[in-house]
Amino acid sequence: MKTALVPLLALLAAACAHVPAEAKEGWRPLFDGHSLSGWTPKITGYAAGQDPLRTFSVQDGAIRVSYARYDGFRGRFGHLAYKTPFSAYRLRFEYRFSGHFLPDVEAWQQSNSGVMLHAQPPATMAKDQKFPVSIELQLLGADRSEPSPTANLCTPGTNVVMHGKLETTHCLNSSSPVMANGRWISAEVEVDAAGNFTHFVEGKPVMRYSGAQYDPTDPEAAPLIAAAGGRLAIQGGYIYLQSEGHPVEFRKIEILPLR
Repeated sequence: MKTALVPLLALLAAACAHVPAEAKEGWRPLFDGHSLSGWTPKITGYAAGQDPLRTFSVQDGAIRVSYARYDGFRGRFGHLAYKTPFSAYRLRFEYRFSGHFLPDVEAWQQSNSGVMLHAQPPATMAKDQKFPVSIELQLLGADRSEPSPTANLCTPGTNVVMHGKLETTHCLNSSSPVMANGRWISAEVEVDAAGNFTHFVEGKPVMRYSGAQYDPTDPEAAPLIAAAGGRLAIQGGYIYLQSEGHPVEFRKIEILPLR
């Protein structure tokens, strides 16, 4: 990662800033249902803003992750970042897995996507970086070698506190049931002003944790820690939608800022 320290500090400061007062009055859409206005793609191997294979598009009122133009996945992880950083909020959306995963993905990528929270700015990601340093609300479907629950937690470049202890395991399952592919599923996450995270599936809480922080052992987190003056706590950041090798759609993406 070669981003200059001063621009990085400015971007991180913006990520932790309070949202404008006019945005605090109620739920508001992050997706207009017609375009990718306000969203920036970051595909592994390309600079932020480049999506030559049209991984992300809009169809029938949903943001669609498609691999129709791919000749294989070949490690080209994709993320779509919303333009505004947030700190305390409720985020809700619907998602649906459809079709088939690409044949060259690994087993863990099958019926796998996610929404990245408190993430680094897309401009600070290295060209070949696979995932933004973030807290991931992991989304899984039933059509995979090992059916698993959804709305799980993964931590690329980060750690959290769970049950009063620092949790360094990369991915942890929620209490959600296994959700079938091909149907729309409602999910929500709340991040309160104290930094407590709660995941919801179909209106029911399925996972709780707090204390989002950079992992001091992770090389991709190192420049972010340096830019924060050594501080590990993550107080806000960007929201990304993920492309991980299986077609998926997102719709009704709305946010309610809490401060």
